[in-house]
Amino acid sequence: MIDPREAISEKAVLIGVITQQQDETQSDEYLDELEFLTSTAGGVAVKRFVQKMERPNPKTFLGVGKLDEVRAYIESHNIGTAIFDDELSPAQIRNIEKVLDCKILDRTNLILDIFAQRAQSSSAKTQVELAQCQYLLPRLTRLWTHLDKQKGGIGMRGPGETEIETDRRIIRDKIDVLKKKLRTIDKQMSVQRKNRGKMVRVALVG
Repeated sequence: MIDPREAISEKAVLIGVITQQQDETQSDEYLDELEFLTSTAGGVAVKRFVQKMERPNPKTFLGVGKLDEVRAYIESHNIGTAIFDDELSPAQIRNIEKVLDCKILDRTNLILDIFAQRAQSSSAKTQVELAQCQYLLPRLTRLWTHLDKQKGGIGMRGPGETEIETDRRIIRDKIDVLKKKLRTIDKQMSVQRKNRGKMVRVALVG
């Protein structure tokens, strides 16, 4: 995710496609919006890459030639992030990472990052964190156990368990914890609403 404290180093390229369902005008509008979202998240969009195709490549989103063009630009301009104007599948993210060798974000991930920055209440923060975990779970590639510092670390859950399996289990545990936390918050808010209602009635009667 984009860290606003590192905005200077968070240079990003934006990537979109023109398809039969999305013409050039629509593509430009979506990329304008994506650039605004990138700025809101603390990054700066330095270049756009757009490819005209029937549909996004199911393996790499872009065609091989266009992806190589993006890679060359990223390498020569020291770009740390590539943001795609669509939701990428876990397989697409893995394949793109292998080629571009940089941080890969899609529109959904970027929006969740903005929500996380702006969430104020405990309920809002918990809901955003839950959404991030649910988004992240099928997309795990090289995540380590620092996501849950209370755990014993990789390899502590059973013999033969790989790092990625451990990470998935940690995320699932985190999702369960967050869901329980939300239920607790909902109960507390319900009690508070009832108490406020009683206070209003007392004030009116008094």
